[in-house]
Amino acid sequence: MTAAHQAYLLQARQMQALSFSVHIPLVCFGIAFPAMVLFCEWLHLRTGDELYRTLARRWTKIMAALFAVGVITGTILSFEMGLLWPQFTSTFGSVFGLGFAIEGFSFFMEAIFIGIYVYGWDRLSPRAHFLSGIPIAIAGLTGSLMVIAVNAWMNHPTGFKLVGGHVTDVHPLTALFDNSFLWPELTHMYIAGYIVCGFLVAGAYAIGRLRGKWGRYERTALAIPLTIAALASPVQVLVGDWAARDVATQQPIKLAALEGLAKTTKGAPEHLLGWYENEKVKYGIEIPKLLSFLAFHNPNATVTGLDTVPKDRQPPINVVRIAFQTMVGIGTLLALLGVWLLAVRVRQKRLPESVWFYRAVALAGPASLVALIAGWVTTEVGRQPWVVYGVMRTSDAVTGAGAIPVGYATLVAVYAALAVAVVWILRRLASRPLDVADEPPPILESHGAG
Repeated sequence: MTAAHQAYLLQARQMQALSFSVHIPLVCFGIAFPAMVLFCEWLHLRTGDELYRTLARRWTKIMAALFAVGVITGTILSFEMGLLWPQFTSTFGSVFGLGFAIEGFSFFMEAIFIGIYVYGWDRLSPRAHFLSGIPIAIAGLTGSLMVIAVNAWMNHPTGFKLVGGHVTDVHPLTALFDNSFLWPELTHMYIAGYIVCGFLVAGAYAIGRLRGKWGRYERTALAIPLTIAALASPVQVLVGDWAARDVATQQPIKLAALEGLAKTTKGAPEHLLGWYENEKVKYGIEIPKLLSFLAFHNPNATVTGLDTVPKDRQPPINVVRIAFQTMVGIGTLLALLGVWLLAVRVRQKRLPESVWFYRAVALAGPASLVALIAGWVTTEVGRQPWVVYGVMRTSDAVTGAGAIPVGYATLVAVYAALAVAVVWILRRLASRPLDVADEPPPILESHGAG
């Protein structure tokens, strides 16, 4: 590969990373937000309380707006797959193509039923309207399932044979679903969807609480997503341990990079924080044998080090180390915040009253986004230099086109304009007056909104 193409490799990776960072938070809302909206509508059907219907209708507008933005960013990502990585798609398209085809069907089903749901509030019976929202939630799950299945396959390629540079004996179902990476990655992402969506939505109402806007509507609108995020956050810690142990088995070099383990070690220590330099972690806090215990549940287990592969087959160590520790650190804090909320709700049957709690909730939304992106940096950058792990290098998949800088600049401009549009739309929706009384009925306490 020429030096010019190597420059395009870096720019192509940056473009893909930018698009992914913009799109993946919208995927979280596609996974979790329809279920939250439907839960509010179900509460209205069960109790007859108009507040829940008002909340569901207002959140429906946000759901539709974010879906429209996701269509734009998802389309850009689809084009980037073919334009930036033509060798990857031409070589392995027959393996993962089924996954993207199902994702496309899921997208169209979601779009159709979002249209029915949005325009059916006053046109369908309450029960029929509620039922029309269920396919939206299902399509959000199946669409993301297919994309995650393809990503899991890229991390653990199966279901094909490579003969003379050509893919043969393709088994798409095996490639997509008979894959040890799929289920921990899928579970990790789905729970992350509820954490990110829950904390971001709750954070908006927590800011209102800090500004003195704290009526019955705001309490209910905060309690529902915050409780969901609080329940999901501690569970994510356990799922993360499951995913990390799979990495230890299937991608030992990624684990070595995450932990800065230069040499294969029996009873390997864990280093918290620190900077990897000259084959050691500097300024970190060393905990003896913890890495072996976390990776294999055995404090004396042998952990593969970076010394087992040449340097050109190692990922950028400090990038993935910092990303991984950022994800773990924020995830731990979010889990503690969730435990705080649940402890107060269980013991005192109410929301916490401390102003510090609501400050923490307001920060938890942006923090969960940082953890989400850091987690995907860990997954994708930790796989480098492979686009298909152990089979095709990223440098062999990149385009040789010469207009990458122009496309990069255009992409940045598009996303900047899109960000301005999203902020404007959300502010407009938030400023609309409520059409429900702000007086708590007797049943409110039983739903934990007060």
